[in-house]
Amino acid sequence: MSLAAYLDQSAEVIRAAVAHVPDAKMEEAVRLCVTALRGGASLLVCGNGGSAADAMHIAGELVGRFVKERKGLNCICLADNPATLTAWANDYDYASVFARQVEAYGRAGGVLIAISTSGNSPSIVQAAEKARAMGVSVIGLTGEGGGKLAPLCDVLLDAPSKTTALIQQVHICLYHYLCGAIEAEMAGL
Repeated sequence: MSLAAYLDQSAEVIRAAVAHVPDAKMEEAVRLCVTALRGGASLLVCGNGGSAADAMHIAGELVGRFVKERKGLNCICLADNPATLTAWANDYDYASVFARQVEAYGRAGGVLIAISTSGNSPSIVQAAEKARAMGVSVIGLTGEGGGKLAPLCDVLLDAPSKTTALIQQVHICLYHYLCGAIEAEMAGL
């Protein structure tokens, strides 16, 4: 496949997301995050592999800044601490590494942004289950349909694709929009 063909394919999936992810879903995701932050609760973000990098990216935009100068926002990437991840995975199991951190850092009224391109990652599903049990809202970023994560989500933002790389490209657009909207609300713009 040529670069031009790949970029056309990427643009096609991003264009499809316009109809697939309605404004109302994104507005609800923004509302949940802003309500949590204004109430003093954390936004927790988790993912594996490339989705862990996306989780770090989201936390970086919110703790640091996205576009506007403003105070730092309470957002924790659960993939950021290798000592916690490896100790828990070694002593117990990997599937519960994020659920354990949700237990530690989450509180009712907070939000978990759970990223899984398939929606079926056991560590992400367990984190969402723990969040729900604690009264933490769940925003899922997944591929089409949301997999096992879908029924655990208060808001499902599912990219209209089954191809991991294309899903991740849509996720970047979705979470950049989410970060910008949260920042605008929290900066009083």
